[in-house]
Amino acid sequence: MSSKAAPGKLACVTGASGYIASWIVKLLLDRGYTVRATVRNAADPKKTQHLRALDGAKDRLHLFEANLLEEGSFDAAVHGCDCVFHTASPFYNNVKDPKAELLDPAVKGTLNVLGSCKKASIKRVVVTSSIAAVAYNGKPRTPDVVVDETWFSVPELSEKQKQWYVLSKTLAEEAAWKFSKDNGTDIVTINPAMVIGPLLQPSLNTSAEAILKIINGSSSTYPNFSFGWVNVKDVALAHILAYEVPSANGRYCVVARVAHYSEMVKIIREMYPNIPLPDKCANDLPLVPIYQVSKEKIRSLGLELTPLETSIQETIESLKEKGFVTFESGSNL
Repeated sequence: MSSKAAPGKLACVTGASGYIASWIVKLLLDRGYTVRATVRNAADPKKTQHLRALDGAKDRLHLFEANLLEEGSFDAAVHGCDCVFHTASPFYNNVKDPKAELLDPAVKGTLNVLGSCKKASIKRVVVTSSIAAVAYNGKPRTPDVVVDETWFSVPELSEKQKQWYVLSKTLAEEAAWKFSKDNGTDIVTINPAMVIGPLLQPSLNTSAEAILKIINGSSSTYPNFSFGWVNVKDVALAHILAYEVPSANGRYCVVARVAHYSEMVKIIREMYPNIPLPDKCANDLPLVPIYQVSKEKIRSLGLELTPLETSIQETIESLKEKGFVTFESGSNL
């Protein structure tokens, strides 16, 4: 389903230097949009150079500085836009001060961006949420369980378990839906799992790092975790279709497949027999089970998700090309 946008559409992408956001900017430019990209510091080439280098950027990309915690700082960027993609939200693992590092930027940031969108009467706002805001509700997740967009994570559970990232995404999405209800703003959320695939930005992002740690020899064991995985290009396209398809509404889980780390290692070993990989699990507990995530709703936008094997290969080739890892090729694909 190709829905080429009419040239001349104006879109804003917040947190534009990030992994998913960079791809949204790229695909919007490819489709003929003019893009306003917000970054914290427009003078930092690490955050902007890869965006300025995109096809179409010279004529149709405009950078704006904005800070998630500063009310009104998104006013100028969103004014006059047809659509806003709000992707800016921190994703860290080693959190010292959850409130300052994760919760405030996620929740207050979302409300600040939505406040600016309301002032500018933006028709539709597409918000990057996460499967973290969906799947953590205490229900069992086993191979026969299908998680879908009707599931909502329970904040009290993640707070009790000190899962601060999960809590930040859950509270931010809750705040977005409440804002939508109170102000009549049309919001659609995209809820991806672990996002992998090619990197446009020069820095290493948290989810691609999960693959890097398997292949860079830093550990002789792999984690006892099962995660959903999805290609960054699919996630970016899901955002754009959530704006372009008029009937799009509510939440969209975007997960190609749930796989345990042992399965990831097996796939990589078959593709790259020369890479030394961890050969045992980090603990002796039973392997954390996989589960299913419904693709029905995302397919209704006309999106078919990239197979996990392809996404893994694209991630590894991209990490190699960017110099994050070196190894002899010898891919079997």
